[in-house]
Amino acid sequence: RSDGTPAPVNEPRLIYTVEDFVAQFGGLQTGESAHDYTLTEFVSVFIGRYAVAPVVCINVFDPATHTDDEGNPDVAKVAAADIIGGVDASGKRTGLALVDKVFPLFRKVPGQILAPGFSATPAVSIAIGAACESISGHFRTVGLGDLPGSIARPEDAPAWLNDNNLTDENLLLFFGTPTYDGVEEYGSTHLAAVMAQRDAENDGIPFWSPSNKRMLCQGLTHNGAELALTPMEAANLNGNGIVTGLNMIGGLVAWGDQTACYPGITDVKDASIPIRRMFNWIGNTLVLTAWQKVSNPLRRRLISSVCDTFNIWLNGLVAREFILGGRVTFEAKDNGKLDLMGGKVRFHVYVTPPTAAREIVFTLEYDPKYLETLFESAV
Repeated sequence: RSDGTPAPVNEPRLIYTVEDFVAQFGGLQTGESAHDYTLTEFVSVFIGRYAVAPVVCINVFDPATHTDDEGNPDVAKVAAADIIGGVDASGKRTGLALVDKVFPLFRKVPGQILAPGFSATPAVSIAIGAACESISGHFRTVGLGDLPGSIARPEDAPAWLNDNNLTDENLLLFFGTPTYDGVEEYGSTHLAAVMAQRDAENDGIPFWSPSNKRMLCQGLTHNGAELALTPMEAANLNGNGIVTGLNMIGGLVAWGDQTACYPGITDVKDASIPIRRMFNWIGNTLVLTAWQKVSNPLRRRLISSVCDTFNIWLNGLVAREFILGGRVTFEAKDNGKLDLMGGKVRFHVYVTPPTAAREIVFTLEYDPKYLETLFESAV
């Protein structure tokens, strides 16, 4: 950092601007590449180029321990284990284990989890998917990852996912490396930014797929070679739960509506990106809103209050077409006497977010009846 103090290590920091990031984590020195400092590149692209914020950054590069053979700080020494992290005997959290601290520290529910530059390692992507569940014991989100350059061809990517068990409904995996001004950047960063930008256009409600939205880059490569996918090649990737970039009509756009669990899992709430994210967002909102009612007397007034509050909210979402329909009910089959005696009450939420229109098909038919127009009197 400019004041000479080391950047915080394994300490979540809430960032709203590029200037704020530089003040807290420091900037690049002469000769350094943002691609080697993944947080720097991420903030530059996500906040600087796509103009979406805030983000919570967790730096795991420790100059005191990540050193070369001569004892000099070396960011290349950061390993997958540092990203995955954990909780030591003293209770100190590192890496992805710090995701649980985001809400208590900042009152922000994580909307996405990613580790650009490291998620191409299967163990990291698996850990990201696991971190998406039960955040702070109550919340849920999606994780983003990159596919490695070691995959020789796009058609080899589906088998690579299966071989490495990357079939998690919480994961959105990107194939390809965006380039900007001749410099390679991480695809997961761009996918995260496209999603956040799309959400911001819809009052933060993630009902719209990131697919077919313009990426702010100049091209796409894979393994150093230009990646110019045909629509069929891109469709094959998404048909196997992989998001990519497609330059067809309207420039280079993110392309794909399916999570990594597809096609092994076809349950729409897990396989569809917008529906999976809407289920996360609705579930998180239910927790945040109903928290104030915890420990209230369990009586009919409480049950009516919860049902009325959330049914009014869901009706508002229906009116704005963020969902097709939804309701909250209190049902006897969900609430046994022992649970009610123990203070546990369950509400059933029925909801249908719109599915992404993955295919729009037209049937062209020659209709001979219009030959009759040849016999109409001239006007």
